[in-house]
Amino acid sequence: MKVSEVATKTTKPTQETVLLTEDQILKMCEKDYMNEAQLAFFKVRLQQLEIDLIKNAGETTEHLRETVLVPDPADRATIEEEHALELRTRDRERKLLKKVQQSIASIDTGKYGWCEETSEPIGIPRLLARPTATLSLEAQQRRELKQKLYGD
Repeated sequence: MKVSEVATKTTKPTQETVLLTEDQILKMCEKDYMNEAQLAFFKVRLQQLEIDLIKNAGETTEHLRETVLVPDPADRATIEEEHALELRTRDRERKLLKKVQQSIASIDTGKYGWCEETSEPIGIPRLLARPTATLSLEAQQRRELKQKLYGD
């Protein structure tokens, strides 16, 4: 099943499973914001992202364990640079994995989709683009402007 077609359960277990797509979620009205179907859609999307990140980490571990003895220093340097690049990528993915897990936890607590600073809706389009977003677009822009003006 594609991540864009998610089987979601409604609040009553006797109701049948509903398949939602991104387009269907975008067409929902504002009063349906973060209803059971939308939360289930994002939870499945985040869980799939979590699985992919963990799989990538495992592949990196296996790849780095494969030691190839190369006598040429230039080839050895190339291999070491590739390993360093791969490790930097995995480090970014490790940080993303933490955010994904926090987002899944916020779905379970009912805080997903709401801005941490303003408590306003983050918005479906923003969550589709960045499912780990914790700030509304306006709050994120304010934070980035502060960082630019005052530094970290």
